[in-house]
Amino acid sequence: MQRFDQQDPIRVMVVDDSLTARTVLRKIIENAEDLILLEAANSAEQALEKLHNVEVDVILLDLEMPGMGGLAALPELLASAGEARIMIVSALTAEGAKVTMTALSMGAADTIQKPQVGEFDTEYRTDLANRIRALRPKATSANRSQLATRSAQPKVRKANQNKIKSLAIGASTGGIHSMCQFLKQLPKSFQPAIQITQHLPASFMPIFANQIALASSRKTQIAADDMPVLPGEILIAPGDGHLSFTMKQDRSVVKILRHKVANGCCPSVDPMFESLADTLNGETIGVLLSGMGRDGLQGAEKIVAAGGIILAECPETCAVWGMPRGVTEAGLASAVASPEDLANWIGSRNLVTT
Repeated sequence: MQRFDQQDPIRVMVVDDSLTARTVLRKIIENAEDLILLEAANSAEQALEKLHNVEVDVILLDLEMPGMGGLAALPELLASAGEARIMIVSALTAEGAKVTMTALSMGAADTIQKPQVGEFDTEYRTDLANRIRALRPKATSANRSQLATRSAQPKVRKANQNKIKSLAIGASTGGIHSMCQFLKQLPKSFQPAIQITQHLPASFMPIFANQIALASSRKTQIAADDMPVLPGEILIAPGDGHLSFTMKQDRSVVKILRHKVANGCCPSVDPMFESLADTLNGETIGVLLSGMGRDGLQGAEKIVAAGGIILAECPETCAVWGMPRGVTEAGLASAVASPEDLANWIGSRNLVTT
């Protein structure tokens, strides 16, 4: 099979049993100069067969199809597609949210609303194209060893304190899979409160909370105003607001913020990090997992300035090395590694947890 480098168009495969959906997606892809529709398949079985003969960068996958279906085929598609990333093209209804969230936790990198005839305007076309660009594999065979060499010795800072009251995790594109890996590996003996901000719509949050509870074996709730921060429990930012904290009667409680932030994300990691730096005097570990953009960078700066610790997922395991890259390149991270190794890093440290 022919190899491509990073200057070539991004090769896309569309897998959907709907001719209408395939046609709409084809038009969007063909109208972007740096994208090319290399293959289209009307079933998961056909997609798996085609992957024997072609190499693609991004697969747009419908989940509900006759035959095997997208969800059942996902593990095989991930194995057969090599470094290709998979984006779920979903109706994103409450009914479809559970299966979509399952796919994201299994390793699909992103999800987007399935386009309907007459509804794929300029904003939708731009959003889809940008999401595809973000998912392009980071390295070809020609430069993979060079990337591995660079990332094996990232610029890291010494962790400058060991008293921890809070573990705050931020993630976006590809982050659900990474987060489940991290929480499964985190020692059960680690008992500080855990806070999570994951870029997701509000309708997905109850299902996401259930997945986090299963992965972590910890009590997990969607955060609401005045909830206390309790050891060993997990609070998740709601999809329509930013998770932040304030002091009330000498204890840290939740305060949901709904203002627009500079990075445009809602929920945003920055308010969570910033408020923890303020209310806990920096006695916090902040973790940034796979995600597009730089959300969390400003908050990470405040955590480090207050004496806290920042950890970042490495490029080799990220679907999108954006958010972790920001703190790594800024020299804020004390460790840059896979989600499991970050959890092991925490477990191996002689942290004083209160």
